[in-house]
Order: sequence, then structure tokens, then C-alpha cells
Amino acid sequence: MSALERLIEHYGLLVVFANVLAEQLGAPLPAYPALILTAAWMTRSGQPLWPAFALALAAALLADSVWYAAGKHVGPRVLRTLCRISLSPDSCVSNTRRLYGRWGAPSLLVAKFIPGFASIATAMAGETRTRFASFLFFDTLGAALWAGVAVLLGRLFSGAVDQLLATLAGLGRLGLILVLAALALYLARKAWLRQRFLREIRMDRIGVDELAEQIERGEAPVILDVRPPIYREREGWIPGALAIADASEVAADPQRELVVYCACPNEASAARLAQQLKARGYRRVRPLAGGIDAWVAAGHPLARTAEVATAA
Repeated sequence: MSALERLIEHYGLLVVFANVLAEQLGAPLPAYPALILTAAWMTRSGQPLWPAFALALAAALLADSVWYAAGKHVGPRVLRTLCRISLSPDSCVSNTRRLYGRWGAPSLLVAKFIPGFASIATAMAGETRTRFASFLFFDTLGAALWAGVAVLLGRLFSGAVDQLLATLAGLGRLGLILVLAALALYLARKAWLRQRFLREIRMDRIGVDELAEQIERGEAPVILDVRPPIYREREGWIPGALAIADASEVAADPQRELVVYCACPNEASAARLAQQLKARGYRRVRPLAGGIDAWVAAGHPLARTAEVATAA
């Protein structure tokens, strides 16, 4: 038995639990490889697979419960922190709020299969006051599906995985170096994609005080709110702001100034929509620096009436 196989035999289940827990808590360490390798080894050695499945499920639910509690008690600050440290900020700010805002707790069924979605979605469940029973039901089903697929892949491809382990074991230290190099390349690519995304959304911003002064002078631009309806209804919006989900919904005069805001780090969703609007011929478009959070922090008023606004 090779050293790598002995490592899996003695510590495989512990690695599975720790790896899944770390990944679901936000660490950029993919858990599927360890889970598949362990399940493949257990299949080949004739051991039952349920311990690997159970430990992966327990670790996922433990991490998700932590994020749920943090989202419930700390709220938006947790989401902003998660998005700042995420290696997939585009998924974080562009997809998570939209998907959870639209589907609610049932979106947890597929959350773990979407990069950058799982920990954010569970924190959002707490922040939006999703009932714990509903959260736990859908999160358990989603985590079970996610872990079950990995264990099944390990069983189905145990022969191929066995050959891979034998090859790596035959390479000795070089095999370990190759594994570490693959992990380093994965992290480097994620970091590069993050930096590329942040460069793409660089553009001029308008400050909250400048916008407030324009509103007071009666010179307000067209203000677009790109947050999901659940946040707009719960938190209020900048007076006169129009609810927008897509650039195609905007039918304003191309000569007018447009200000887009969201509630996400780096104003990412707002900047994305601003770029789309510029591509559609709107030249005077700026995201609001700091978004709705900066507006509230500066003491500016919010609208909370039941009015319905559309972009026109």
C-alpha cells in the first residue's frame, strides 16, 4: 500500500469533514476531489460509503447553520464581508441576490453546485428571516444531493481513480508536488478572474452627497435601483428611484444622466448595469459610490411607500 493510500485509509474521512467544512465556510478549497477520492478508495476496499456521505453532509450543515445564524444576527455586513473575500465576486453580487431573491429557500437545493453561491445563499436565508425549519429542510436536501453526487462519482469511477492514485504514488514526492501545483493553479486562476472582474467594473462614480444635492435642486438624474424586490421592499429606496432588473427595461432619454445603485461590494451589480446601459447608447451613466449603504450612512432619506415605479 502506498503512502498516499495509507493517508486516505487513516485520515480520509477526517479530511473529507474538514475540507467540506472549510469550503462551506468560505475557504477557496474545493471539497469534491477529496470526497470523490475517499469514496473511490472505500469502494475498492469494500467499505460502506455512508460514513463519507454522512460526514460530508454533517460538515455542510454545520457550516451552513453558522452562516444562517450570522446572516440573521449580523445581516448585510456578513454578506458584504463574504463578497469581499469571495474569489468569485461576479457570482456573489450578480447571481446570489437575484437567485435567492427570486426563489427563496428552494434555491438552496442547487446552491452548492453554483460557484460562489452556497455560503452567500445560506447567509441570505438568515438575513431575510427565512424560517429556520424551511431553511434546514431545503439546505439538508441540497447538501445531501451535493454530497451524494460526489460519493456516487467516486463509486462509479473508482477504477479510474485507483489508476490515478497508483500513478501519483509511483511518482513519489513529484506526485505530491503535482497535486499541490494543481491546487495552486486553481487558486491563482480564481484570483486572476477576480482581479479581471474588478478591473472591468472600474468607472466614474457619483457620491451620495452630490446626488442628494442634485435631488434638492430639482435636477435629479434618472435613478435606477438594481436590488432584488425583497430588499427594496424591506429596506426602502432612494426617493424617485426606479426598480430595474435589466438594461432592456430602461427607456429614458439617452441624453439624461442616469445613476445606478445596488447594495453590494464595489458597486459591482450597479457597474455591470451601467456598462450595459452605455453599450445601449446611454453615455451619462454612473454608479452610486457605496450604494444604498453609503446613502443611509450619510443620513439621506429613504422612500418606503407602496408606490410602484417603472423605468420610462
